[in-house]
Amino acid sequence: MKKIRSSKKGFTLAELLVVVAIIAVLVGVSVPIFTAQLEKSRESTDLANARAAKAAAVAAFLGNGETTTKTYYYDAVNGAVKDASTGITGYGKGTTADGGNSNAALGYVSTTAYTDEVCNVTITPATDGSQTVTIAWAAAS
Repeated sequence: MKKIRSSKKGFTLAELLVVVAIIAVLVGVSVPIFTAQLEKSRESTDLANARAAKAAAVAAFLGNGETTTKTYYYDAVNGAVKDASTGITGYGKGTTADGGNSNAALGYVSTTAYTDEVCNVTITPATDGSQTVTIAWAAAS
């Protein structure tokens, strides 16, 4: 019986504290990296929605044979454009953190908060048959 008690196997308190400290350092380093990647994914979602809004608005504009300036509001849930923003829930995810996914052509700047906003697409026809497409984000109504 004495032999069993004298055989001390296991970890000391100091060893356990070192392991906990290493884990704490790893968590401390990984949290900022994780949040930056999370912001990039939110911005990528917003850019994808802006591209989809532009495509749907141009298709509706050309399909309806519009001849005057027209603003469409993109409903991301249904993947369609509407003539009014009523009934559209805000779907913007980007915050003011800079994830680096800006795209001026799509009216998206990564340092602007787009949380719960809706993508609006304004199409202005030119006399030569071309169109000017402007994309903006606004609060959902």
